[in-house]
Amino acid sequence: MNAINDAFQKAQAKGNGALVGYIMAGDPKPELTAKIADALIKGGVDILELGLPFSDPIADGPTIQAASVRALAAGTTPAKVLDIAKVIRQSHDVPIVIMTYYNPVFRMGLDKFFSLAQKCMVDGVIVPDLPVEEAADYVKAAKKTGIDTIFLVAPSTSNERVSKIVEFSSGFLYLVSHFGVTGAQSDIEDSTIQLIKRILPFTSSKVPLAVGFGVSKPEHVKRIIYAGADGVIVGSAFINIIHKHQDSINVIIKKLEETASQLKKATKNH
Repeated sequence: MNAINDAFQKAQAKGNGALVGYIMAGDPKPELTAKIADALIKGGVDILELGLPFSDPIADGPTIQAASVRALAAGTTPAKVLDIAKVIRQSHDVPIVIMTYYNPVFRMGLDKFFSLAQKCMVDGVIVPDLPVEEAADYVKAAKKTGIDTIFLVAPSTSNERVSKIVEFSSGFLYLVSHFGVTGAQSDIEDSTIQLIKRILPFTSSKVPLAVGFGVSKPEHVKRIIYAGADGVIVGSAFINIIHKHQDSINVIIKKLEETASQLKKATKNH
C-alpha cells in the first residue's frame, strides 16, 4: 500500500474524510515553508499538497496566482521545492503531493523530474494542464518511481472520459467542484453535490475521491464528506492566512493550525 492510499484508509478507519492541505512552496519565503507545513500537519492535515510556483498557472485563481508570484520573487525553483518536500517528509509521516504544470516537468525531463521527486520522498504529482490522452510517457515515468499520478475531473467531463481518467489515476482522483479557477467560495453549490454523486460510481473501490476548488469552510467540508467524498482539498483559505500575516510567522503558524484543526474536525463522517 502506498502512502497516499494509506492516509485515506487511516482517516476512514477513524470515521473521517481525509483533509488535503495545499500551500504554495516558497510563499512568502522558501525557508518558511517547512514551518508552515508543520503547522498544517499539527492541525490535522492528512496529506500535504505543495504548489510548485509557475509563471502561468492557468487553473488557479487570484489568490494562488499571487502566491506563485511571491514565491518566484523569493527565488523558489523546482529543485528547491523538491528539497523542501524532502525536509518536510523527513520530519513527518504525512504524504506529500506536488502540484505543478507540465512546462517545468517537461523542461527538467520526465525521468529526471520523477527520479529527483523520488529521492525527495514525494508521494504523488498533479499536473492540471496535462490531458490524460497525452500522458502515457508521464504515467510510465511516474510508475517507474512508484509516484502516484493524480488526475483531475471537471463538471464538464463526460462519463466515458471519467472512466478513462480513473483508469490512469492513482493516489486519489481530484474532483474540481465547479467551473472556473481555484479560490475560496461562500457556499458549496447543489451542483457540486450532484457531481460527487455522479462520479462516485466510477471511483468506488478503485481510487479515493477528493474534492477541491472553493472549499474553505467547515460547513463546506461537512457537506462534501456527507455527500460521499473520501476527502477535501483546501488551499486558498490557508494561502489567504499566509498572505494576510506574512510579516509574522508566529501568527501564520497559530492561525494555520487553528484553521486546519477546524476543517479536520468537519471531516467527521456522521
